[in-house]
Amino acid sequence: MHASAFLPRTAALTTAVTAAALLAVGLASPAALATEPVAPGADYKAAYDTLGPQRLTPAQQRLAAAKQAEASRAYDGLRTRAVLAGYKLSGGLHQSQKTSYWCGPAALVITQSARDEVAGRSQQDAATLLKTNSNGTAWYGININVPSPTGYPMVDALNHRLPGAGYVPKALPYTPTATDKANFKQHITHNTDNDYAIAGNAWEVPGGPHLVGHPNIEIFHWVAIDGYNTDTAAAQVNYLDPVGGVSTSVISWAGSVPKSAHISSDTITTIMGGRGYVW
Repeated sequence: MHASAFLPRTAALTTAVTAAALLAVGLASPAALATEPVAPGADYKAAYDTLGPQRLTPAQQRLAAAKQAEASRAYDGLRTRAVLAGYKLSGGLHQSQKTSYWCGPAALVITQSARDEVAGRSQQDAATLLKTNSNGTAWYGININVPSPTGYPMVDALNHRLPGAGYVPKALPYTPTATDKANFKQHITHNTDNDYAIAGNAWEVPGGPHLVGHPNIEIFHWVAIDGYNTDTAAAQVNYLDPVGGVSTSVISWAGSVPKSAHISSDTITTIMGGRGYVW
């Protein structure tokens, strides 16, 4: 987790500037901008993002397409069955992050535990694998020490630690579209039903939506999303927040953050806009 103070802009951004910034990082199109209301905080993200274009490997493209087809079919079946059973969880085992910037290592071990049910893994080992530093854990652009790294450290770490898991990255535009939100519902049901969690890379900004208990400042943060509400076909999801349980001497605002919380799937998709999630 990395938080920074709000950086006021010197001039108002126009729609044209926002569109140009979105196109520059390859995350949106004029058609999407014309049909989707701009998400709260999207102009801030467009103005300050330094990530640049992201690319999937050919293998990731093939795997993502196959998983999407499977997830879509399964989700259609879920809606047809109209299951009323409350929350279904893959069962991640929470850990509070050990430092102010180890949300990534904590999210890695939590996400991994949803599959293999092993608690108490070393966050130091996870931080070393992810190449986490005082700026946090990168979403993209870091090759870690695994065979055939792809530049997505969380993806590569999960696939290295869970052979056969087939995790892929899903990048999101600053303003996630209706399709992005629908896909996320399909992805969380797919992963949960197959006993996997999702690692979500939140980018919270002033004026935009925030995770439960988080203050209205800019925060880059990893969480593990480990379940969904079956009554609403995943309109709400459950996530585990590594800030929960952290001493306020480490993170001043941690006292108001729960270890586990429910949130609208559309809201968390918007929160991850400009970065994305690993599913």
